[in-house]
Amino acid sequence: MKRLARTPKLSESEEQKAVLSLDNKEVVEIVNDYNERYLHWEEVNRRKDKLPVKPEYIWHLMKFFRIMKSRSIVFGRYSLHYNILDDFQEKLHILDKGAAGNLASTIDAISDTREKYILNSLMEEAIASSQIEGATPSRRVAKEMLRENRRPRNKDERMIINNYNTMKYILKIKNEELTPELLLEIQKRMTYGTLDDKEDEGTFRDNNEIRVFDNDGEVLHVPPEHSEIPELVDALCDFANDRNNSFVHPIIKGILLHYLLNYIHPFNDGNGRTGRSLFYWYVLRKDYWLFEYMSVSRLIYQKRRQYKMVYQYAESDLMFDSDNGLGDLTYFIRFNLNTIMESLEHIQKYLKEKQKEQYLALKKLEESDNLNTRQLQIIQEFVKHPQKTINIKTIMSTYGVAYATARNDLFYLEKLGYLKKIKAGKEFIFIFNDSRKSDEENI
Repeated sequence: MKRLARTPKLSESEEQKAVLSLDNKEVVEIVNDYNERYLHWEEVNRRKDKLPVKPEYIWHLMKFFRIMKSRSIVFGRYSLHYNILDDFQEKLHILDKGAAGNLASTIDAISDTREKYILNSLMEEAIASSQIEGATPSRRVAKEMLRENRRPRNKDERMIINNYNTMKYILKIKNEELTPELLLEIQKRMTYGTLDDKEDEGTFRDNNEIRVFDNDGEVLHVPPEHSEIPELVDALCDFANDRNNSFVHPIIKGILLHYLLNYIHPFNDGNGRTGRSLFYWYVLRKDYWLFEYMSVSRLIYQKRRQYKMVYQYAESDLMFDSDNGLGDLTYFIRFNLNTIMESLEHIQKYLKEKQKEQYLALKKLEESDNLNTRQLQIIQEFVKHPQKTINIKTIMSTYGVAYATARNDLFYLEKLGYLKKIKAGKEFIFIFNDSRKSDEENI
């Protein structure tokens, strides 16, 4: 992947020819279609053989209509430009209104605790965000390491553990304002024990040697001079803390923070992971708690070539020639919004499947001939709330039965394989055996 050149500009005479081509109905339809899909110049130019006029004319007209609708935000000595597309409004509305409530009710319906879903999401996010930066352990190995709290064997595993611990830290500090010191702390936690030079942990870069490369060694991005970092980080904090008068939708703003951190590239290492965590910090700060259940980076990892490309699209396509714009950030916003919605669809599909599994399990239980009504109710509660623990006294008080009856119920269910018993002092506690095979003989 080569670094993209700046998008083309026309001479005054060519601009006039481009405008005159609007008399062609086909040109108007193409311009509208390409803008609706928000194609980049590279994508327009690839279609040149199918266009009725020069691709530069189509591009000039596309840019004209984009500029007319664009939004601008002052960011230090720079400016941010982007467009709000029609499908952005729809996606943001879903995230604002319906998604969180539906997600909460589904989770509550199948579990008595949200903790395991949050932890699983944090694991997925930590693993994928690290894999984007080159960590090699598989998801299965990485999850086993995190669940077992095993010590890392190498830097890649340390990177994943750092990411996981930092994501948990983000949950704790989500209500704090962003400061340069907090940003340094996040990067320090992300990079602990993984850098060639330990001095790079928790410090801003003091050189201009940093470049962003692709896998073939091509330079994709040259960050601003290191002397600009203090001013840019201050501007980033002001933007994150809503000290800017312009309203920006919180999810859009979180995406912009993600982009800006990586554009500034204030650290010698850990910029990508820190940028993605900054997005989570901001949307959680704005009470979009549904992101606690979503791993956006998992899908970014699957589309990592596109992820790199939209950075290129944004930086190579300046909205205006005369200012210090960072490019057209619509490409980056669109990619991330699409990824967020896809991530939401994944978690909704997963929870729907779990809900269906629970329903079928309860249905089979109801058809069981070897359980009495009380025993059936005990197992139904465990199916709905698999993290539950009970003891003999709980059954006695809940169902109003004698000690012997309660004991017989639990030991019988343990014998059938529904429950596991664990010694706790002088008595037993019982937990759900969720690894049990629900074959027809026992159900």
